Amino acid sequence: MQQLIGIYGASGFGRELLPLVREQYPEASICFVDDGSQDEELNGYKIYNYKAYLGLAPKDKAVVIAIADSRIREILVAKCSKDNIAVLSAKASNSIVLDAVEIGEGSVLCHFTQLTSNIKIGKQFHANIYSYIAHDCVIGDYVTFAPRVSCNGNIHIHDHAYIGTGAVIKQGTPDKPLIIGKGAIVGMGAVVTKDVPAGAVVVGNPARPLSK
Repeated sequence: MQQLIGIYGASGFGRELLPLVREQYPEASICFVDDGSQDEELNGYKIYNYKAYLGLAPKDKAVVIAIADSRIREILVAKCSKDNIAVLSAKASNSIVLDAVEIGEGSVLCHFTQLTSNIKIGKQFHANIYSYIAHDCVIGDYVTFAPRVSCNGNIHIHDHAYIGTGAVIKQGTPDKPLIIGKGAIVGMGAVVTKDVPAGAVVVGNPARPLSK
């Protein structure tokens, strides 16, 4: 029986993930799932709302989540789990994963991403194009990297953190890893040289809390 994979999110990121899913799962049928789209198709593939997707004929259904907002990803994972819909990982063919790397379910590794060695990553991690993670990093659940994030060695990033495009995180040490707290946001182009508290928003070089 042919598997049906829904790319959850008929968006720009969904379009970017389409070729990854098509290449990685060549035997599957593919569609988009989006609860707010007014369109019927995207790049030649049908768009269904979630209820309509559940009603489609194939019994073997799964999704790849193309949503940058980690809180929404978490809600969608819970919804899919309730309906016994698997949440798959997607990995570009030219992404690089070296030795002793653990990565949880539902991850997305876009083109030209690299994970070096001795890295532990939780579930539902998204790494956009040209991002890297160096040795001895620990990444929590539902962490999101925008394009070109440079995450150097001995860094701990807690759940639901968002790291913006082009951000650079200074290397920590084995006895004192640099920590990005739960739900923190690191702004585009920021250079992080010290710990970022949970829930904080930091910007600039060096990165400092955003002034309102």
